Amino acid sequence: MGVNKRFEAAWSDPGDTTGKGLRVNRRSNKDNKDRPITHFLQEIQMQPNGACPVVDGERPESILSAAMGRLLQFCIEWLVRLSGRRVRKADAPWLGCVMGEPGLIGAGIYQRIADDEHLQLSTPPDAGLIPDFSTLRGPSFDPDMVHPRIRHFYEHTACYHLEVWSEVYLAGKFVLWLLVEFISRRMDQLNFPISSLEVAKGMTSEVVRLTEPTSGKLAHTGWLRRFRSNGKVIYAGLYSQTRMPGEDNPCVKVTFPCYGSSNVYLRPKANADGSFGLVSTDSKYGSCGFYRIVESGTDAVHVRCFKSLHEIFHVYVDEDGVLRTDHEIQFLGLTILRLHYKMTLAAKMSGEADRVAGALQLT
Repeated sequence: MGVNKRFEAAWSDPGDTTGKGLRVNRRSNKDNKDRPITHFLQEIQMQPNGACPVVDGERPESILSAAMGRLLQFCIEWLVRLSGRRVRKADAPWLGCVMGEPGLIGAGIYQRIADDEHLQLSTPPDAGLIPDFSTLRGPSFDPDMVHPRIRHFYEHTACYHLEVWSEVYLAGKFVLWLLVEFISRRMDQLNFPISSLEVAKGMTSEVVRLTEPTSGKLAHTGWLRRFRSNGKVIYAGLYSQTRMPGEDNPCVKVTFPCYGSSNVYLRPKANADGSFGLVSTDSKYGSCGFYRIVESGTDAVHVRCFKSLHEIFHVYVDEDGVLRTDHEIQFLGLTILRLHYKMTLAAKMSGEADRVAGALQLT
């Protein structure tokens, strides 16, 4: 398949002068899953000059930082294996997802998926996270009740420019810092903004379509968001709709490949005022919530539903006609992180999106 140079660049070390670049560590999960923590620590090697260690071909980092990152990843993985359940993939298709591998994830995850699944990668200027919003219709969710501008956003997400504000609450500041500093930055994925200054210059937004080259059938929809200030990946996610055994309506499924996968299943909600909600506040397996998944052989996964971790989205049009979103992450009943988005139509829109926007009187 052809390689998208913009996304391939995220796989390489910009400081490399050999022309070869540093590739993502492609060691299989099967090779990693039974390795003791001492093996991970032994992979931390000093460069010839003894100045800085290099971990698995990644950028130089301190021995302490590398060891702490690997220890945290090891603990999370075995928490899932020991306290979660082993599920055959054929018995729970709603758990099916792209699995990340140890090492760098970053924006290059989309090209990796395209290569592995022989798909065509593109970034259409009017692509949406949910190409047809009506696919969420169910016994207790009527998409026609949602404000048309909100529907337009989800069907043409790439047409919008995002402004974001963040607030980290004291209860979660240390935990978030620990995860971001020692895990997220090493894999360049889920770099939650710890300081509001990190998002002061804004956030980029790109919708990635991965399609079958012959039929054009959509296989995956990705949404890549990065800090404008430094290019670090906040979210490199995959968006889809799925049915869950404990839900009446189709749900929005968001997959974040990491070491394994972090899946968030969100229940759609239409409010009387035309606003739209997405919530993952259930506490039972098979319902909307946060699921951490790691491989368990070729035909099964270990999965843990974290019942105390919730996400809540509220998308609405304010009194001035501005489209906004409130995003809240809660843990143990406490708000850990709050993000607020302002979404405005970008100056350059494709003809089709412009036509739809005009029909909805968006401009």
